[in-house]
Formats: sequence, structure tokens, C-alpha cells
Amino acid sequence: MLSKRIYLSSPHMSGLERKYIDEAFETNWVAPLGPNVDAFENEFAAYVGVKHAAALSSGTAGLHLALILSGVGPGDEVLVSSLTFVASVNPIRYVGATPVLIDSERESWNMDPELVVEAIRDRIQKRGRPPKALVLVHLYGQSADVDPIRRACEEHGIIFLEDAAEALGSTYHEQAPGTFGRMGVFSFNGNKIITTSGGGMLVSEDADLIAHARKLSTQARDAAPHYQHTEIGYNYRMSNICAGIGRGQLAVLSERVQARRANFTYYRTHLREVPGIEFQPEAPWGRHTRWLTCILLSPEYGADREELRTAF
Repeated sequence: MLSKRIYLSSPHMSGLERKYIDEAFETNWVAPLGPNVDAFENEFAAYVGVKHAAALSSGTAGLHLALILSGVGPGDEVLVSSLTFVASVNPIRYVGATPVLIDSERESWNMDPELVVEAIRDRIQKRGRPPKALVLVHLYGQSADVDPIRRACEEHGIIFLEDAAEALGSTYHEQAPGTFGRMGVFSFNGNKIITTSGGGMLVSEDADLIAHARKLSTQARDAAPHYQHTEIGYNYRMSNICAGIGRGQLAVLSERVQARRANFTYYRTHLREVPGIEFQPEAPWGRHTRWLTCILLSPEYGADREELRTAF
């Protein structure tokens, strides 16, 4: 008899979500914006330790806005991780810039700081100027090695942005990834460690940046008694219903991290003796949420990745 299918990362409700959703229905706050959006922004900002946050329709929307607010556009280059989901790269193309892919180091599987330095030197030599920005991705629930990459950006005047879509709940020297750069982006897609069914958050210490992001994400309507728009806007705001789900999810995030780490321990315990399997390490600089349990296969295993996937 076949076992029940194990999903990659299925949504898991806490039970608290219904309270906030019911309040939204009772008060008729079902349209975009409302008390849950305001509260979710404040609660999330407090959780990750940053001053300001804007709740959006997706993490991709957050990264798009971060690039716009950073003045990235046609003719610019943006350094970005090569090992990532395409949503880390697509917004760079949305603004007409060119992504420059940087490979990973073995300690965390994230962007290699030494290759960042090499890439910056290469672009200066070939183009006469450094890239405009860098998007540092924190992959699979683990922070990248932030400090050397941030120093390289500061040295060359490169705008430092973070894609922490997969890293909510992780740490880098006791600080949340996503809070080191000019702006950071998180995702609440259905497969993330907490979800709002779909959604994201843009965070920053800069109040003006977040205020501008809120304006751009609501079609950039000016403060006028009529419909007046002096810049291009987007329909990127999170709804009050989805924000209610997020509030219920955020309240149990610590429990979710503990559960994912327990899953990892179970797999490692039962598979540690199987030859040819290497688990993603936990880097010494912080806590890995183990949002996903990931392995590398060597020839010693006796099958390749695709053979294992199709067998499952």
C-alpha cells in the first residue's frame, strides 16, 4: 500500500486566523486595506526587528518596488544569486535592468562573498562602473553570509537589497535576514513557512521609502479630491482578509520553525547512514529554519536526482 503523499510545504492553519477574518467580515472590512493590514504590518515589523513594513500582494511585488525605489532601470546591472527561484530575477527585468548571476558557496548554499568581489571588479573593468544594486537571496530558510557582501556593496556604492522570501524565522548573528539592506522582502506564498494564501512584505528602516512603496502599490494615487496620478503605480496592496490570515500565522511562527527543524532532524536521523546523501549544512552564523529539508546526491548514492524524484 502506498503511503500518503508528502507535500513540499503545505499550508498549516493555527486556528487564530478565523478570529481576524470574522472581525473583518463583521465590520465589512473585506476590501484592500483595513485594520488587519495596519496591525499585520506593525506586528511583522516588530517580529523581525525593523521600523517600517508595507503589506503587499506578493514578495515579487515587494522586490519590484524595492528596485523602483532604488532607481534601478535600463542600462543598470544587478548582482543576484544564481541558485534561487525565478522571482528573484524577474523584477530586475521588469525595470529594464540586467541580472548578473553569482554562484553559491558550500557553507550555506547562498551567494558566495568572494565571487561577489570578483564580479564587482569584473564589471568595473568591463563597463567602467560597478553594478547599481545587489539582491541577496537567503535560500531554503537559511541566511546568507551578510557582512562581507554588505561591506563589498558599501565599498563600491552598490545598493544592497535582500530577498528573504524563504528565510522568515531564521537569524544571522541574532538578527533577522531581510533587515540588513536598504530594503528587504518577505513572501507569504502558499508554500512558505507562514502564508496569507498569497502575499508579501517590504521592510525598511527608512519611513519615506515605505510610505512611497504604499503609494506606488495602491496605483500611486496622489493626495487629491479627484483621481490624480503623477507617477506610475501598481495594484500591489494586500487585502484586509489576507492580512488577517497573516496575523494568525505570525502568532505561531516560532512553533512552525520548531516543527520544520524537527522534520529535518527526523530525515537526517533516518538517512544519515545512506551513502551518497549530503544534507544542507547549518551555517555557523545563525539559525536555519529548515523550511525545506534539502540534500545533495553524489554518484555513490546510485541514482541521480531525476530518478529519485520520479521514484517518489
